Amino acid sequence: MIDLYYWGTPNGKKISIALEELGLAYQVHLINILKNDQFSPEFLAISPNNKIPAIVDHDTADGQPLAIFESGAILQYLGRKTGKLYPQDERQRVLVDQWLMWQMGGFGPMLGQNHHFSRFAPERIPYATQRYQDETKRLYGVLDHQLVDKDYVAGEYSIADIAIFPWIISHEWQNIDLNDFPNVKAYFERIQARPAVQRALAIEVS
Repeated sequence: MIDLYYWGTPNGKKISIALEELGLAYQVHLINILKNDQFSPEFLAISPNNKIPAIVDHDTADGQPLAIFESGAILQYLGRKTGKLYPQDERQRVLVDQWLMWQMGGFGPMLGQNHHFSRFAPERIPYATQRYQDETKRLYGVLDHQLVDKDYVAGEYSIADIAIFPWIISHEWQNIDLNDFPNVKAYFERIQARPAVQRALAIEVS
């Protein structure tokens, strides 16, 4: 059994999707980031950066619970644990890792800043809004190019796709029209149709 410390953000959805895709038993513990649950001492003991998601795996080789924070690290761990969605071949694994890190370093932080300055900043700062919207469009263009003649970023469906997909869900918040990125649009619809993804997206937060 895996304890999943979760809220319905793109980063949280990555891990619920992975757990569903991998068929691992898990229990959801809601961390209401709107009420600052992420700063509780109990959660900080698991995730010292006070960010969701985090997991505690109770089914480990040494029999001791293993706490993991940072969504990319969790995805890599789950891929290694199960031998699924994370290639054994080194060349293929490097390809997956590149696109996973691309998401972690760009197609997440930049889109998150886009969300913030476009929708939530207490005052509108045109320079910041334009900067992050421009970078968002550039990143969508990179992804669209990578998906030419490919169903998934590394060829086969992998943890890299699971990391990327949830950030596309909020494309309207980012002032992105998916019709401008036809390969991304088809990719988004392809992943969204997966039963495991639909189960993960059905998790309710309140």
